[in-house]
Amino acid sequence: MSRRHADLIEVSTCAGPAGAVPAEFAWRGRHYLVREVLSRWTESGTWWRGAAVRALSNGVEAKGELDDRPQQWWRVEADSGRLAPLSAGPGVYDLCFDESGNRWSLRRVMD
Repeated sequence: MSRRHADLIEVSTCAGPAGAVPAEFAWRGRHYLVREVLSRWTESGTWWRGAAVRALSNGVEAKGELDDRPQQWWRVEADSGRLAPLSAGPGVYDLCFDESGNRWSLRRVMD
């Protein structure tokens, strides 16, 4: 089972073989350490909804580039490192970096 989110988070990165990768993040007042990067992918964004495409469909000359907002995604295993009874141990999280807004968000938590 998974839960979807769109919460902005703070992420610290470290150098990896393919560039910077998430090392830790803060979400809802709790600090999480990334134990393992399970997968990584890129999504090109919703270019079909961008301002340039809308201008073209309305017959107006589009200025600039398409509004294609690439996003870098990481599926990570992380835990809060707490030994408290409320800690369920490691979990799997989808983190997303929006290049155009230069911001991170937590998008999914897998149970």
